[in-house]
Amino acid sequence: MVASLLIAIPFLGAFAVPLFGLVSKRLSHYVPALALLANLIISIVLVPQVMSEPIIVSIGGWAPPLCINLVVGPLGLLLAILISLVGLLVAVYGVNYIQEEPREKYHMLLLCLLAGATGMVLTGDIFNLFVFFEILSLSSYALTAYNKDRGGTEAAIKYLIQGSIGSAFILIAIALLYGLFGTLNMADIASMVGGADSTFLFISLALLIAGFGIEAAIFPLNAWLPDAHSSAPSSVSATLSGIAIETGAYAVARVTYTVFNADGIMTLIAVMGVITLLIGEMSAFRQKEDIKRLLAYSSIGQMGLILFAFGISTQSGVFAALFQLVSHTLAKSLLFLAVGYMIYRVGSKKLAAFSGLGRRMPVSSFVFTMAAFSLIGLPPFAGFMSKFSVVRAALELKDPMFLWFVVLMLIATVIEAGYFFRIIQNMFFKQGNNIEGVKEAPLSCLVPIGILAVLIVVIGIYPQLVSGMLKAAAQGLVERAAYIQYVLGVP
Repeated sequence: MVASLLIAIPFLGAFAVPLFGLVSKRLSHYVPALALLANLIISIVLVPQVMSEPIIVSIGGWAPPLCINLVVGPLGLLLAILISLVGLLVAVYGVNYIQEEPREKYHMLLLCLLAGATGMVLTGDIFNLFVFFEILSLSSYALTAYNKDRGGTEAAIKYLIQGSIGSAFILIAIALLYGLFGTLNMADIASMVGGADSTFLFISLALLIAGFGIEAAIFPLNAWLPDAHSSAPSSVSATLSGIAIETGAYAVARVTYTVFNADGIMTLIAVMGVITLLIGEMSAFRQKEDIKRLLAYSSIGQMGLILFAFGISTQSGVFAALFQLVSHTLAKSLLFLAVGYMIYRVGSKKLAAFSGLGRRMPVSSFVFTMAAFSLIGLPPFAGFMSKFSVVRAALELKDPMFLWFVVLMLIATVIEAGYFFRIIQNMFFKQGNNIEGVKEAPLSCLVPIGILAVLIVVIGIYPQLVSGMLKAAAQGLVERAAYIQYVLGVP
């Protein structure tokens, strides 16, 4: 039952924030960091046990499929560690960065968002996948509008409308599945899906992909993302880009691989990924003004690359997708956190305002460059190994169509390099105006971004630190029969 604490602790932390606030407002701001540090420690402690055998948590005294259950396998635990790590660093960053009141509500919503994300990656029940998705989504809507300005409010409303449509799709699909199988346990559904009516299965799968695809920013379901990420506080943008959209991609992969075994649509998934990649990168390249909007479009492109790797439909492809997910989470969280104080110092999100910051904010500018190089795929950063894994997995198929997909992927990488080098050139090689009084970010910001920068380099140089768990996670997603067996306890 220790695994249940990974969901319970953030929720308890959210309730504890206002209680600690009665004693000390300052003290309440540290509750999220403490809760997420506890989650990170628990997750790491569970790694040896989970690598040996997945942990199945049955709630209510009943055995699966009758009970609500958690499935803590290598994939779920890997993502839980990532959520706890990034959430912890964002929480530390936000202690001094978030100054707008009510700050207590910000910390409560952040913990609820992270609890929802953790629940999504650990639940073995498709209805609770929806419940945790709703917790994540509602928290995200509120955090997007946290600044209470016109842009944030408008972006939150757009996000709310599209997210609500996606939630309706998911709920309709779950109702169809329950009507077909009389169960909500994903392993139980997977064990019976082969003999069900193909029309209803296709409709359910399409609705689930569309619903979760909105959160995963799959084209053409990603219209909400540029406004939301550019209008929210930078700590929220880091959470949305580094955690929220990744959980959407996880849900798409879980239902296609585990629940439906939908081999027949994997090529379509790959095509959708390539289209999303190209549109995201070209849209980012066209951004000449708002740096956060540029980074938001870049996230769309990265999610397209992850989706493409999942569409390869081999264990190597899933490994590459998960590796790319990890490297994107670290790099994009770092980019948004580094940019946050840059914007705060210069008072503008315009790219022109960043000219010369390499001399005034050298640490922030340097780690921004490291994260950008990782996303482009330059060695020795984590993004190089993850992108190399995607290319290798695609070429292993020896399919001419996937060869062309790799060519398009490399073209997208060149586009990506173009707009990131443009920003870096502005920072280090152009003279800035009115930046004489600009100071480096405070230590409370530099510590989280420094940790992320170190992780990007360490994983890039020593990928074996994560490759073992990534391989186990990929195997767990591809081998659905094993998933069904250890959840249901059937031979």
